Amino acid sequence: MEPSEKLLDMRRITKRFPGVLALSEVDFDVRKGEVHALVGENGAGKSTLMKILSGVYERDGGEVTFKDQPVAFRSPRQAQLAGITTIYQELNQVPYLSVTENIFLGAELTRGVALRWADMHQQARELLAKLHLDVDPRTPVGQLGVGMQQMVEVAKALYHKADLIIMDEPTSSLSIREINDLFAIVRELKDQGVSVIYISHHLEETFAVSDRITVLRDGRLISTQPTADLSVDKLIRLMVGRDLSEKFPKELVEPGDEVLRVEGLNQGGRLHDINFTVHAGEVLGLAGLVGAGRTELVRAIFGADPIDSGRFYVMGKPATIKSSRDAVNHGIGLLTEDRKRQGLFLQMSVRENITMSVLERLTRSLITNRKKETEVAQQYIDSLAIKASSQDQLAINLSGGTQQKVVLSKWLATSPRLLIFDEPTRGIDVGAKVEIYRMINELASRGVAILMVSSELPEILGMSDRIMVMAGGRIRGFLSRGEASEERIMELATATDRKLIEQVLPELAA
Repeated sequence: MEPSEKLLDMRRITKRFPGVLALSEVDFDVRKGEVHALVGENGAGKSTLMKILSGVYERDGGEVTFKDQPVAFRSPRQAQLAGITTIYQELNQVPYLSVTENIFLGAELTRGVALRWADMHQQARELLAKLHLDVDPRTPVGQLGVGMQQMVEVAKALYHKADLIIMDEPTSSLSIREINDLFAIVRELKDQGVSVIYISHHLEETFAVSDRITVLRDGRLISTQPTADLSVDKLIRLMVGRDLSEKFPKELVEPGDEVLRVEGLNQGGRLHDINFTVHAGEVLGLAGLVGAGRTELVRAIFGADPIDSGRFYVMGKPATIKSSRDAVNHGIGLLTEDRKRQGLFLQMSVRENITMSVLERLTRSLITNRKKETEVAQQYIDSLAIKASSQDQLAINLSGGTQQKVVLSKWLATSPRLLIFDEPTRGIDVGAKVEIYRMINELASRGVAILMVSSELPEILGMSDRIMVMAGGRIRGFLSRGEASEERIMELATATDRKLIEQVLPELAA
């Protein structure tokens, strides 16, 4: 490769944290106008490498050259001014500001001391139109769904006209149409000579969009190869150092008694006449596009949001669920889509997060029995193979897969009858996904009912006993495991014909 073809060249990058060698002499380069995928299990060093590049961390060793110039960015702002924009998995937005304000934040258009609001709103509309988003740019970002917020970050990156865009799990909350729109934008950027570093746990996406793939494992470079020379199975072996013979290790369990029945549930124009049941040992998959009402439904079942009408039955008996406490008392647990903001206390320890839901059981006279608390935490650390330096490690410092295990431990400690998984493997690497699936199997074998919401059709098809499909706040139909397919789910989710379905399904889904 000629030096002029390289936009970015990182050599022998090393980074140490207390007690941890996060990166060990890693080499990584990006060519002009290329999409270079960076993959690896959680904790492999992907985010650390990108944070060094974007000025969040200082490197302990190595060299970085960008546009043929040695660089050592000391802040993300420095990197952005040099031509590097990052779209983080954990969105970096101000929720009470509008879409326009978030796109232009720190780079507002002015005339003297006055802001050129009309010009900014117009440019924001044009950027959103490129992403096929019909959103008023004056809308506060906090009022948008997670998927829409992600696309606003993409629009912000387009505005800054970067030479290099780092996309960290950009499709984690996007619908199929939005994913295909994003892929089209990535191809347009390539045609314009813009380079993209694409980080994703969705390996099919990686093959669809990338030119080369670099694999990291345990902070070390394993391989960099042209995408055309790899297969999904080969890539998985490089990532995890072992053969995962089955992506979805589903174990069939004979369903038992009815655990939850929902009748006539309606909520504020968002949910309409919802009726369904889920049984002990059953995994009921809940599918639908972004905005279908899936998260609204599970929040209503958990008592997090009030309903207008409807009835709940738990173990065949009427149940009043008006709060999350009511739901927990009835044996219902919810692993939320956004585990960091809604599932964990990030500045608290692994032990405190695991035992939070059963603290009353461990407390007498306002004093927590530390011995019992430690025993309960250790039980789940051992049984779920939670990778933490100690029980005192803060949740914020754990990988995504390990954080999800801590959240699951919190609910297992309550001995639940029904567990609701809302996007259980979002932002989790392929190895940790299989571990989560095996835990779902184990729970089902113990007679726990599972309601699993997922935007990943292969995951829904691979792990569900039955599939419930929603669109427009309504249940459009149920599919047995034997009759379900991606095409049939999409027919119900879009209420449209097969020709349109073929246009919106991911390129490599088949």
